[in-house]
Amino acid sequence: MNGELDAALRLISAHLGAHEPQDADDLRPPTLPTFSEYIAHLRTALPATTVRNYSSYWVVVEQEWAERRLDEPTATEISDLVQRHRRRAAVRSNSRGGRGAVMNMVSALRCVYRHAELDGLLTEKENPARRVARPRRLASPRHALTREQIIELGRVAATTGNDTELDALIVRLHVETACRRGGVLGLEVGDLDREDCLIRLHEKGETVRWQPVSPLLMTKLVEHVEHRGGEATTRKVLRYRSGRAITGRRYDYLIDRVRTHLPWAARLQVTPHWIRHTTLTFVEREFGEAVARAYAGHAPSGPSGATPIYTRAGIVEVAEALVAVTGQPHPLARAVRYPLAPTDPREGIV
Repeated sequence: MNGELDAALRLISAHLGAHEPQDADDLRPPTLPTFSEYIAHLRTALPATTVRNYSSYWVVVEQEWAERRLDEPTATEISDLVQRHRRRAAVRSNSRGGRGAVMNMVSALRCVYRHAELDGLLTEKENPARRVARPRRLASPRHALTREQIIELGRVAATTGNDTELDALIVRLHVETACRRGGVLGLEVGDLDREDCLIRLHEKGETVRWQPVSPLLMTKLVEHVEHRGGEATTRKVLRYRSGRAITGRRYDYLIDRVRTHLPWAARLQVTPHWIRHTTLTFVEREFGEAVARAYAGHAPSGPSGATPIYTRAGIVEVAEALVAVTGQPHPLARAVRYPLAPTDPREGIV
């Protein structure tokens, strides 16, 4: 009887144009793409910063597995590829046994497989990259430099090399704003607010923020643009004398020079990110965590509940911290601090 009922239901469904539900496997393409095909798709579909971060690791995958389908490698094979890449990683004075190479390779492969899941090519259980361990990130060896060390960095930038004006501006920008390298390289003329002495920083994660700078630095930035071709040559603020915008190679040149002239900088493997640590440490000690977080452009994080939402520092407080960093006034900083609660009966609450 049940068999006859099932047959009747199928017959009615066929007349109505209905179809039996399909398994998830039936919805997939008959053949999964190869690594070469799918990575080429990701290079056009994902944000430029993601592609830039993972591109060199994807090249390794393409060299090894270009014609293999995404569902072919096992977790063991992925681990083997990661370890072989670790052994090929460049050994530098600040290397940690290839740990960074392993972390980045695993992250690059997980990115590929995560998007394959999102595209319905694989299920979570079929994703072998989920079963490959990723090393825990070690604490950064970077720390705040002393005031004397910052002065030495500035001196080397301003007195050595083939463009001391440019390099001095780069160091000054990092000291005042605690920005990342990408923020300096991406700075455009339209990002300069001359009236309020603010610059707009475009940094990692596609974040955008306005950061106070001293009137002195703003003047120097504007003069730098005007004396090197103005907006007719490039929209970028920092440029060579020819008017061509700087790239990351300028940083490589500056870092090599600093390490050559300062043995302690070579020993520590100092980069501009050390300046970020220095400025933010000073701000945190003098003005507290909320102001330091705003100065850095960080969003509230960690298990601290809702309080950071209400205690988030504003741009006026960041400007006041900048005054302490530079020793110069800023148009947004308050000259006099007033108590929150009024003390004059005519103002209401006493």
